[in-house]
Amino acid sequence: MGNPLRSDKAPTFVERCNVSRRIVVASLLPAVKMLQAARSSAAVSPRPAALTPLDMDDLRRITAYLNGIHTMTARFRQSSSGGDTVTGRLWMARPGRMRFEYDPPSPVLLIADQFYVYYVDKQLAEMSKVGLKSTPAWFLLRDPISFDDLLIKSFERNANALAITVIEPTELDNASLTMVFNSQPLALRQWIIVDQQRKTTTVSIFDAQFGMVLDPELFVYHDPFAAGRRQYQP
Repeated sequence: MGNPLRSDKAPTFVERCNVSRRIVVASLLPAVKMLQAARSSAAVSPRPAALTPLDMDDLRRITAYLNGIHTMTARFRQSSSGGDTVTGRLWMARPGRMRFEYDPPSPVLLIADQFYVYYVDKQLAEMSKVGLKSTPAWFLLRDPISFDDLLIKSFERNANALAITVIEPTELDNASLTMVFNSQPLALRQWIIVDQQRKTTTVSIFDAQFGMVLDPELFVYHDPFAAGRRQYQP
């Protein structure tokens, strides 16, 4: 299957967007090259971190905490290694559903509906989508959440923070997802994606609230451009 974000006869969707929109894609949608990169048989498989008994206790605590999140809403700040920053609001309902609304002037909306992640650019009147399971968001949205099928590359701690970095064990491009938690009380505060080109996207969350009833319509993609297309149909 070809890449749904690319056309050989026109500039890519990402190339038509400015820098701030490109870092939005990186927050949930994997880079095109990450999806298409050839797996070299000579690549060196990364080694898992050596976890102490305290690390294992905290890992169990993190797993229970993440599985205890069924609905959430929060503000977020997203930045790239190039220095660009956008903000917005997110809603999450496990399993499989998430919505990212970016503050103006960004025209971007992201919706995960259990099957796909939809990227909508309201300014360009364009939409593209990718399978949810091929994005970093899938780890936080699946049910149950487990670290058993991931390689834990590192586990770090300081006075009141825990940071765990994971990769897909079958991926040899060393793309990674790092989750940062406040330790006491345990709370997710940030995730960091590093792609195979070593480009970094950081999403920090704040003002988080949990356990509320969320409207299912938040996670349904409705084509906002359908009326305009019908207007110009013969």
